[in-house]
Amino acid sequence: MTLVIVLYALLASTFTLGKAALFYFKPFFFIGLRMVPAGLILLGYLYFFRRERFVFHRKDVWFFLQVILFHIYATFLLEFWALQYLTSSKACLLYNTSPFFAAIFSYFFFKEVLTRKKFVGLLVGFLGFLPIMLTEGPQEASLPEVSFLSTAEIVLLLSVVTSVYGWILMREMVKIRGYSPFMVNGVAMLGGGILSFVTSYIFEANPILATNKVELLTGLTYTGLMIIIANMLFYNLYGYLLHFYSATWLAFVGFIAPLFAALYGWLFLHEHIGWAYFVSMIIVFWGLYLFYREELRQGYITQ
Repeated sequence: MTLVIVLYALLASTFTLGKAALFYFKPFFFIGLRMVPAGLILLGYLYFFRRERFVFHRKDVWFFLQVILFHIYATFLLEFWALQYLTSSKACLLYNTSPFFAAIFSYFFFKEVLTRKKFVGLLVGFLGFLPIMLTEGPQEASLPEVSFLSTAEIVLLLSVVTSVYGWILMREMVKIRGYSPFMVNGVAMLGGGILSFVTSYIFEANPILATNKVELLTGLTYTGLMIIIANMLFYNLYGYLLHFYSATWLAFVGFIAPLFAALYGWLFLHEHIGWAYFVSMIIVFWGLYLFYREELRQGYITQ
């Protein structure tokens, strides 16, 4: 369980670091700048030090393509576009919709039973997001809205959907098909990073926002920290933990990440954390706890 807490403390820091990095680089360029080196490092490590795990079967090409598109490319393009307009703490909290989508995907892909108690837990958790969705920051308020959702919130929720599907693909590759998490993540990050650079070239004029060497060095430092924390530590630790926990259980424990994100955002980005944030946290936690108890009873997770 300690490793799971470490996992989400690391995840929360990526929202803070990512928000800070966007002061120096445009989002699509930043994703490529982060993903390509990370992918090369992972694949290089396997090739030179764990050659027996550097495996690629032609029959799994379709799975690798899906992992590139959903696990990295679509997920991060959508997330970092939205992060330009949302606070890091709000973005992290909204990412906790992942258990709802994980439950739906697990129902169809892994035949996990969605009982009445699970449904009630998911419903309570979903309602818990309403207070935070009804609040807007100044950047977010400048965007068009659909009902009570801003464009940034909708785009971030789409990112959550692609992320959950990407992790399910990851689980298939690691647990069922026997690939190393380093191999799957390395291919996904390298491929997704290259596609991000192409997207940046098409849509982003002057992708480097830093105006001097000091700012450029600061932006590159944030990028390096993101590579170490997210690409090296978080992704591979998550892949390792999938051997022991269900994707839904890991998504549930993610409720602790917004607590870390709120602390980091307050300390380093001077973000205001209003009452709606904590109300949403309490309701979401209660709903996910109800869901967790049912997961435990059904034997999908262990204590």
